[in-house]
Amino acid sequence: MTGLDVTLLRPSWLLALFALTGFGWWVLRRRGGLGDWQRAVDPALLRAMTALGRVDSQSSRAPLWALLTTLAVILLALSGPAIERRETLSYRNLDGVLFVVDASASVTEDARWPQMLTMGRFGLAALGTRPGGLIVYGGDAYVATDMTGDHLQLGQTLSLLSAETVPDGGSRPERALALAAQLLADAEVIAGDVVLFTDGDGLGPASLRAAGEIAAQGARLSLVSLLEPRPGFATHAAAGQGAVFTLEQTDAFSDWVQEDARTRLEAQDYPLLFWKDMGRYLLALALIPLLLLFRKRAA
Repeated sequence: MTGLDVTLLRPSWLLALFALTGFGWWVLRRRGGLGDWQRAVDPALLRAMTALGRVDSQSSRAPLWALLTTLAVILLALSGPAIERRETLSYRNLDGVLFVVDASASVTEDARWPQMLTMGRFGLAALGTRPGGLIVYGGDAYVATDMTGDHLQLGQTLSLLSAETVPDGGSRPERALALAAQLLADAEVIAGDVVLFTDGDGLGPASLRAAGEIAAQGARLSLVSLLEPRPGFATHAAAGQGAVFTLEQTDAFSDWVQEDARTRLEAQDYPLLFWKDMGRYLLALALIPLLLLFRKRAA
């Protein structure tokens, strides 16, 4: 395909051209054109005016042609003629945030579970242009939402988490963190954040190693504690080069996600198909025949 190839984004508007053609043919076949003075004026008077040279039988057709041409151009513009643009650059954000939520019974049955979900929504609201993802875990870990820029969908999924979300009993944060590291690698995120929402159950040497692996990828691991942070929280945050937050630190958590975002953009390595709608320029051309309807003739 060449740069001159044109397609129609809304071709159904061309159907109106048939109605316009029928209307124009019906009007033009009438003897007097659009005005049809033969029907409005007494025949004897019209003959007398014609003999005096006061009647131009073709004068009413020019405005009709101007009107029909204007309407035809408008319909062509509404059909959306567009030119393909393949040189348009697109970018993706190399930064991202993964929310890893402990959905085991010890967390979801706690009275502060709704407050933890609210904390997650604060984090989502602070994402800005960064993509986000959601991992849930109990005895095993699962991807609830892959990395996406659709924060509304991500928030809806977060709100639906409950004790029935993860079928496996227990609490294995190391599996969730390993899955988070794999998800960041697959999404080619080089400056991301992983936020672990937990009550501390299951944190140990295995999860600490996973925190180090996340930091080695250029991401940070932070923890949001359901209860008072345990000693292992600070150790994991240090290994993951992140921070520890309680449920009362909503503003600090939002600032951490938003102000400390390491946003990086990279040109996509695949072509973006972009169509530039030229209809607006055709509407400007429609003004030319429209001006004929307002022409002033000498007396």
